[in-house]
Amino acid sequence: MENKYSSIAQYAKLRYAFIMMVSIWMVGTSGYMIIEAAPFLDAAFMTMITVSTVGFNDVLILSDTGKIFTMFLIAISWVTFAYGISVITSHFVEGGMGSLLYSYRNKKQLNKMKDHVIIVGYGRNGHQATAELINSKIPFVIIEQKHDLIINRVDNTLHFLEGDATEDEVLILAGIDRARSIILTLPLDADNMFITISARALNPNIQIITRATNASTQKKLLIAGANQVVMPEYVGGIHMAALVNSEDVVSFLDEISIRGDADTNLVEIICSNLPEDLRNQSIFDLGIRQKTGANIIGFKTPEGEFIINPTPDTIMIPNTKLFVLGTPEQIQKMKQLISI
Repeated sequence: MENKYSSIAQYAKLRYAFIMMVSIWMVGTSGYMIIEAAPFLDAAFMTMITVSTVGFNDVLILSDTGKIFTMFLIAISWVTFAYGISVITSHFVEGGMGSLLYSYRNKKQLNKMKDHVIIVGYGRNGHQATAELINSKIPFVIIEQKHDLIINRVDNTLHFLEGDATEDEVLILAGIDRARSIILTLPLDADNMFITISARALNPNIQIITRATNASTQKKLLIAGANQVVMPEYVGGIHMAALVNSEDVVSFLDEISIRGDADTNLVEIICSNLPEDLRNQSIFDLGIRQKTGANIIGFKTPEGEFIINPTPDTIMIPNTKLFVLGTPEQIQKMKQLISI
């Protein structure tokens, strides 16, 4: 909001500068036409060389009244005309150079990005997704088509790419071939559908998470190649309805965060490089709870089967995805235990 007001103030200052410069020119031109009976072109030219202090020879032979008027014109133009020129120069020259420098630095940083997340759209959903990725310390780039949203951004450390994400060139500039995921938050399902198809074609292994507004579009997006389709209104409605009968349960689940900066986190750990001495051993034999303090509340088998609240005799096998609940320190200990 502060940046928005700042931008409005800058444009107002630029408008006032133009008004002051034109006003001085009109006053000077009118004055010479009235006092010296000069033609419009001569009066306008005389005013311009006077207020700009260029120093050309006078185009008019001034009377005493004209000389007094000229001194008055020079006096008032010292401040107003100089101020107008400085404001206009600062806006166009410094602003343009700043944009060029930002674009150059941003392009270099994008070329270095790998295993990052691409967020398409910086509206309410995109803004919230950005905050979550910052807390989780996951690198990302935002593709946004509206220039005002980029200029008025609150955090200048964010990586923005201005352009239309429905164009393959923009996705390529965002490094989609090196990205791990793409989050589509655009309000139109047709746009999200088109980008889903393009993203899947450009990177067959990328994770695509997209927004949808209705159930029929949700199915089509999954067919088009999306991994997950989120309906914000549907999720919000379920959450509110759950508060009716299970307020404390919902509040308790809200306390369990998937963000890295929370006291207690729920994370997923992929056992892709499980050491030989830990393979085919049960959770009880590994002593994960005793050694780390973290709890395994579920896991996903390599075949895609979910097991909730696994028993202690559940066998650990390679490429299992564990869902672990614990503090950041406990989770780190567990990663060290299974050599991740």
